[in-house]
Amino acid sequence: YCNGELFQKYLNELSEYKPSEYKILILDNGAFHKMQTLIVPTNIHLLFIPPYSPELNPAEKIWQYIKDKLSNKIFKTLEKLSEEISLTYQNLTDEIVHSIVGYDMYKITPHLGV
Repeated sequence: YCNGELFQKYLNELSEYKPSEYKILILDNGAFHKMQTLIVPTNIHLLFIPPYSPELNPAEKIWQYIKDKLSNKIFKTLEKLSEEISLTYQNLTDEIVHSIVGYDMYKITPHLGV
């Protein structure tokens, strides 16, 4: 599920992983990302993409890659389609993901102190 309780748990666990590391999360504007009761750990910064800009959302780019891999194919059952989606997802390597979502604007620039 995508909800505030699970997002808070995610933030807490991410904060505990390499606690001396400062993490910047790029997020869409989902309501649970902006809950009033959310406690953002001090080693995490939430960076929100502008509203209505799915082209900037890395997750949308991954979905487009998966859809492109499956387009123009016919699946006899939803189970077969689900299996093919899972297989495509499992075959994503770090290199493929970086080639899809490796925007220059997301790279850390040391001279800016980021």
